[in-house]
Amino acid sequence: MLQFNFHPFPVITTERLILRQISSDDAQEILYLRSNKKVMQYLDRDPLKSMEEAGQLIQKITDSLNAHDGITWGITLKTDPALIGTLGFWKTDKQNHRAEIGYMLHPEQQRKGIVQEAMTAALDYAFNTMHLHSVEANVNKDNVASMKLLEKNNFEREAFFRQNYYYNGQFLDSVIYSLLTPDK
Repeated sequence: MLQFNFHPFPVITTERLILRQISSDDAQEILYLRSNKKVMQYLDRDPLKSMEEAGQLIQKITDSLNAHDGITWGITLKTDPALIGTLGFWKTDKQNHRAEIGYMLHPEQQRKGIVQEAMTAALDYAFNTMHLHSVEANVNKDNVASMKLLEKNNFEREAFFRQNYYYNGQFLDSVIYSLLTPDK
């Protein structure tokens, strides 16, 4: 079974980005991201309504990190330390060497290749440091941009689940993608 150790926190630097630990100082940006209609359009979760809820989400991310159960990076530009998005691995299945990837990005930063750049670096970390065998993505069936991003990163569509998720008074469909560890 896999064992993760995220201490010290693994800061990842790419050409344009710094993927760093999320802290309580990021509460305002987390509140913005998790309450913005465009960002939340396909997340199928209730938007955050207060700084208190943002703090609770940051604490949940921190607790998962401290328990070595998952990791979420804050995405920042090298030129600006303000958080513009998040990307991480959660729902880890240590016995089967698998985790689910999730990501979100500020609307003004979308369509600039930022999540692509962050995902490339994070997947390298997932396969070469965390030693995952596979990464899964669970996508709302209407989130075409996310599906294209996953396919660009060699994820394969594995399943389409009809009405498998209940949210906001209705049953929703899910599309499942996965990526196996690249051949070494």
